[in-house]
Amino acid sequence: MNRRTVSSAIGSVIFFVVAPCVVAGLVPWLLTDWETGQLLPVWARFVGGVVAGIGAVALVHSFIRFVVEGIGTPAPVAPTEKLVVGGLYRHVRNPMYLAVAATIIGQGLLLSRPVLFGYGLLVGLAMAIFVKLYEEPVLLDQFGSEYEEYRRSVPGWLPRLRPWSPDGGS
Repeated sequence: MNRRTVSSAIGSVIFFVVAPCVVAGLVPWLLTDWETGQLLPVWARFVGGVVAGIGAVALVHSFIRFVVEGIGTPAPVAPTEKLVVGGLYRHVRNPMYLAVAATIIGQGLLLSRPVLFGYGLLVGLAMAIFVKLYEEPVLLDQFGSEYEEYRRSVPGWLPRLRPWSPDGGS
């Protein structure tokens, strides 16, 4: 592993703790103390656990893509050298944000706590605004036509079933 990859990994771990762990971990805990509300049916709580688990795995996968493929971090202060378009990013442009929202909504179902549904909605709205007003213009400026093609080919929020390939294969 080269020095840039190691520093990207360290920066990504720090950002992971500071951002998603706070948004999808600390704040939900502060809102609920991890206590269950009036319980939803067992199947709904099970679905919530699955959704939260998938969200957590997708989040970690997305962070790893930034280090390995992008040679950088998801943090705006230490961006990638390359546009990240592999893995889950072949299906949707914002898998990291979707993963955070899924984790929060999954926790809401698992704990039967409606406050987490409202919080998840607010977090999702904030992320969508951030993407539109900051992230997309910065990526367009940084990666130009490569990002334009990617944005035209891969949806921002509703994943495509077939993975996109930058070489035009899909």
